Amino acid sequence: MTQSSAATVLAEEDSNSIALIIRVCGEALAIPVTHVHEVIDPIPRTRVPRASSFAPWLINVRGAVVPLVDVRQRLRMPVHAANEGRVVVLDITLGAESFRLAMLADEVQEVIDIDPGAIESLPENGSPWPSNYVTGALRRGDDLILLLDPENLFRPEQAA
Repeated sequence: MTQSSAATVLAEEDSNSIALIIRVCGEALAIPVTHVHEVIDPIPRTRVPRASSFAPWLINVRGAVVPLVDVRQRLRMPVHAANEGRVVVLDITLGAESFRLAMLADEVQEVIDIDPGAIESLPENGSPWPSNYVTGALRRGDDLILLLDPENLFRPEQAA
């Protein structure tokens, strides 16, 4: 996605210019707050036999069974079993369907306003992050914040 199209996605909805900043494997990731339902402390999880490594667990969030995903694999980050950070509960819409899921975060940092004009495009080649999951980046001091595309990042894998 180019800078102008990434900025357009954020500018289409005023609330999309507000994002929750989390850390996963040391990387700062931005999720539009329109998708964030709540942030909770780690809770017991149940491993699902033969489930994808992307969504290997289920958790109980206030009486609802919710898949718990680990975005590290899709974002080409090192995967490790022990994660005692925070859990970000999200509401995602794919087409006509809406669903709730949760993702692991090493740390939840803050909520920020994003200036769509400050969004930088990722390079077409050589970027360590898949362009279908990361729409752009934002520089903030010495930090590079990756802007996630929740609809693509959390789209279920197609069966082989």
